[in-house]
Amino acid sequence: MDYGGRGLVELLPAEAGVPAAERHANRFVTGTEQQTQFELVMMPHLDAAYNLARWLAGNDHDAKDIAQEAFLRALRFFDGYHGGNSRSWLLTIVRNTAFSWLKKNRPAAIVSIPDETLEKVEAPAGSDSVASKADASVVRAALESLPTEFREALVLRELEGFSYKEIAEVADVPVGTVMSRLARGRRLLQEYFQKKGET
Repeated sequence: MDYGGRGLVELLPAEAGVPAAERHANRFVTGTEQQTQFELVMMPHLDAAYNLARWLAGNDHDAKDIAQEAFLRALRFFDGYHGGNSRSWLLTIVRNTAFSWLKKNRPAAIVSIPDETLEKVEAPAGSDSVASKADASVVRAALESLPTEFREALVLRELEGFSYKEIAEVADVPVGTVMSRLARGRRLLQEYFQKKGET
């Protein structure tokens, strides 16, 4: 059928903010075509996936294993992706893969924080600029000292630029919990920098 030199996907109505490749990634796609669509939609997020895996695992070697396993899982379940925020979809898989890996290989690394300890913690004044006052090695050490839930929220917000809603989707928690984790994480970072004489 002739579509005036354009593909069928280009003729379909645009959805708000979602590229055509993502909206229609799985329509009428099988085998090699599915792998090509997967690469087109998911590979741009490879760095973000590795970055999250690195911060959750704490080292490059384990992060590579986690990211590779997460991409294999994402490819296996790509037919369940029906468009939308591909970065959030992929990083949810990376997060779940990382926590499964940590639970199996380093159960002590997973620290569960009861929600009652996360209630309405206010971020200290000036906490947004805390990291800019310290050098990269101190910031890395400070982030690595945080409990996993706080570290995850800060990495997604500050390093990956996720919105509160996106972080809530990835972590599968309410937006209020995300806000509490970010506030508490920032406060712990500030305390860490104060102890190290960085503020």
